Amino acid sequence: MRKRKKGGKKQQSAHFTENILTILRKEHTQSFNYKQIAAKLGLNDPSSRNHIVKSLQRLKGEGSIQEIERGKYILTPSKNYHTGVMDITSRGKGYVIVEGLEDDISIGKKHLNKALNGDIVEVYVFKRKRSGKLEGEVTKIIERKRTEFVGTIQVSDKFAFVECPGYSMYTDIFVPKSKINKAQSGDKVIVKMEGWEAHSDSPIGSIVRVLGKAGEHNTEIHSILAQYGLPYEFPKEVEDYANQLDTSIQPAEIKKRRDMREVLTFTIDPKDAKDFDDALSFQKLKNGNYEIGIHIADVSHYVKPGTILDDEAYGRATSVYLVDRVVPMLPEILSNNACSLRPNEEKYTFSSVFEMNSKAEVVHKWFGRTVTYSDARFAYEEAQEIIETGKGSISEKVSLTGKAYSVDSKITEAVLELDRLAKILRKQRMHNGAISFDKVEVKFVLDENNNPEGVYFKEAKDANKLIEEFMLLANRSVAEFIGKQTPKKTFVYRVHDEPDDDKIAALENIIKRFGYKLITRDRKSTASSLNKLLEDVAGKKEQNLVDTLAIRSMSKAVYTVNNIGHYGLAFDYYTHFTSPIRRYPDVMVHRLLQQYLDGGKSASEDKYELQCRHSSDMEGLASNAERDSIKYMQVKYMMDHKDQEYLGVISGVTEWGVYVEIISNKCEGMVRVQDLKDDHYTFDKDEFAVIGSKTKNVYQLGDEVYVKVKNADLVKKHLDFTMLGHKKDVK
Repeated sequence: MRKRKKGGKKQQSAHFTENILTILRKEHTQSFNYKQIAAKLGLNDPSSRNHIVKSLQRLKGEGSIQEIERGKYILTPSKNYHTGVMDITSRGKGYVIVEGLEDDISIGKKHLNKALNGDIVEVYVFKRKRSGKLEGEVTKIIERKRTEFVGTIQVSDKFAFVECPGYSMYTDIFVPKSKINKAQSGDKVIVKMEGWEAHSDSPIGSIVRVLGKAGEHNTEIHSILAQYGLPYEFPKEVEDYANQLDTSIQPAEIKKRRDMREVLTFTIDPKDAKDFDDALSFQKLKNGNYEIGIHIADVSHYVKPGTILDDEAYGRATSVYLVDRVVPMLPEILSNNACSLRPNEEKYTFSSVFEMNSKAEVVHKWFGRTVTYSDARFAYEEAQEIIETGKGSISEKVSLTGKAYSVDSKITEAVLELDRLAKILRKQRMHNGAISFDKVEVKFVLDENNNPEGVYFKEAKDANKLIEEFMLLANRSVAEFIGKQTPKKTFVYRVHDEPDDDKIAALENIIKRFGYKLITRDRKSTASSLNKLLEDVAGKKEQNLVDTLAIRSMSKAVYTVNNIGHYGLAFDYYTHFTSPIRRYPDVMVHRLLQQYLDGGKSASEDKYELQCRHSSDMEGLASNAERDSIKYMQVKYMMDHKDQEYLGVISGVTEWGVYVEIISNKCEGMVRVQDLKDDHYTFDKDEFAVIGSKTKNVYQLGDEVYVKVKNADLVKKHLDFTMLGHKKDVK
């Protein structure tokens, strides 16, 4: 009994010591006496105060704290404080990412101290006595990543709370009844976090907006946008400003431009496209060469710096492509009308014009503002038909006014020759070390109520690659034109760093399971090896998994004024010039290019770097929203197919579940380990597998298995599967 009692005292003393250090670490620039510490701990009995005094003396003796004046203590100054970004996993484990530190700092749940995912925090780092590993405790929240969250509200008689999945939140948000803004249980809402009291497990908030009933289509789509802080409508004053712009083609403006209206020009886009921001022109020159124009909507003619229209476009920075709609960067009057290179209409454009020989070598290039006339509009499928058969039809009737030739035959000739030249350009790019990421896109057939009736896969064919090569040529050439000038001029580059060695090693480890390998001696062999891998997996069951893993092993492409080249494309200079209707960096590029063509001075590097970072951040948010909308639609689709058995590939294995991607529709779900009832399964991380302890049955990354939908959660965008067994075992 005495031993247990003694152990209890030791534990109590250690508890006091830890709590005192927590207070002093949180406010390590402040000094405290024992009364102030007692008050912070909510203790006022003599026994507790006595323990605090003794603990303070012991900590002082150890050198952990200093007595700076009689009875006033402060934490001993230490190099153990760092500032970084909090990263919380979906299972509630925290890591602080500190620039300059090789390893992330692990933060236990009890040491998060109200920090949330993405917050900038100050952290005190210490070594665990048993493991010797670095761990940390959050001592101060310097800046919240966000204060508004999307979640589902549950209302009771006296209060409400909002659950916020999707943010790695380990708590819900408490909302007083007076601040629910007429929300009802089951509504999706935007909740604003207003405070977090010291002794409270949950923050307090108020409802900013009610989005609608959870699970309803528009509610969920608007929730995805709200979760990433993306708008879904324009402020009235921005719409009014755009609608009052003069969008007519004026003779005085034409005189300032190169007039290319007589040159054969056409667009090739997806069949459901509403805005056409790029067109190609083609003509044969007397010397046997070709003049090829890449004509881009002149958005910067309408969107002027310092206007509310420009402020709105910059804030959005990108159009957002969700599964059932586009949230445009620019109001419709510009995106679908004035700036859209529609057939049989004259438009202001910004162009890159190339003289090329039959070997696809550029012998002359020209950049500047133009006026063009689009003779025809193609869907990719129609251009593909011409490439495959040597003839085809076009979806839009063409006007032959002012044209002394048959547009149909001339366009057929142009498409075939452009395809031949594009294939030479692509082959050269691959030879130089470019990586061919032609990842299959999942698309849905939607009914009039946006319910998914079917799934299909969109693959890049020759017509897509034709457009891609000439857009790449324009982007690269504009970047080279400015980038090679001396003295150096500030410009917006699209850069892509070399892949991280650790990520490539991890990819190698996984693809071994499928019988593939990489050669990573140098940059060129790595790129060549990656291309061979992507070629080898094409059409195989593991294609989507390997494609996804290969893309994840790459660095992220970003916008910056500091050019380091583009690894994936194997270009030393690259920018985004070709899509100003949907990307703000392209507008920045147009402005800078014109400024330098006019002989203007170099722009502010700091200003443009700030705009580049914002654009990169917004691109990331838009990409996440797009991915979430696809997940949502996949779950919605699978809800109507719960009785069906599906063949899938194991795409991931963790200690809590086996992830399976269905081959026929690319929908991914999870089989919980606890739901594998035929045995007790344990996770083997080295083998990327779970293994049955009695049967030795193995479910391993890449295995083909049959599954059935167990549960489809539209709100969490999550599928639970029931495992039916390996393909070889299921009849």
